[in-house]
Amino acid sequence: MDLRSTVKLNNGVQMPWVGLGVFLSREGQETESAVRWALELGYRHIDTAAAYNNERDVGKALKSSGLARDQVFVTTKVWNADQGFESTLKAFDSSRRRLELDTLDLYLIHWPVKGKYQDTWRALEKLYSQGKARAIGVSNFLVHHLQDLLANATVVPAVNQVEFHPFLLQRELLEFGRAKDIRQEAWSPLTRAKLLSHPLITELARKHGRSNPQVLLRWDLQHEVVTIPKSVHRERIEENSRIFDFELPPQDMARLDALDNGTRIGPDPDNFNF
Repeated sequence: MDLRSTVKLNNGVQMPWVGLGVFLSREGQETESAVRWALELGYRHIDTAAAYNNERDVGKALKSSGLARDQVFVTTKVWNADQGFESTLKAFDSSRRRLELDTLDLYLIHWPVKGKYQDTWRALEKLYSQGKARAIGVSNFLVHHLQDLLANATVVPAVNQVEFHPFLLQRELLEFGRAKDIRQEAWSPLTRAKLLSHPLITELARKHGRSNPQVLLRWDLQHEVVTIPKSVHRERIEENSRIFDFELPPQDMARLDALDNGTRIGPDPDNFNF
């Protein structure tokens, strides 16, 4: 495996295992530079969202990279205020214009807004059937949200992007996704640095001659979870990519798994008000 290695989604589309996330990357030069550096370093997967207010900057970096469109996997998401059938179709077109792309590789429902995500999913299914999105999926959906969606869906989500790190393993969700062939993707895989210096992570990093972030990102891969660490620093973007030339043995994986205590860095998908 390397930075360009991909996993086949449930519809046959190939998605790179590692990407650059741009959540909290500031609009303008900060985001544009981060994406440009990532592409120069060999990343071929960029994850943004309408709510991040930096789709335009991602689009500019993609355009200036000189890479062919089919060389980069681009994800964006419909924001909560735009959920619903017609409004989602409009939001998709707005995102597409900002990104300056005809087709998106993956379009996600950002959060499971009660009473709206079913209609939103119908809109995504329409976009998918029209070939405007190569794959569609969800973000922040728990098992009961997925069960509810699948009861009426004609397309099974290709991806569920959720908060995932050793302190929030959500094993039931991981196993449900595997059973339904919904690929899990990790946001905030580095806990937004809040728990990154935990003694066990530090111990394992020393043992393997790696950095703490590299240990956590490797843990994602060994759980067969796609990962999109965010950084706006070239050296860290590069460091986060160097996770393919070592492996955590089963006992180290088990010790990291045992850190799971349900700690969330971001909002709870069952209790959010935005």
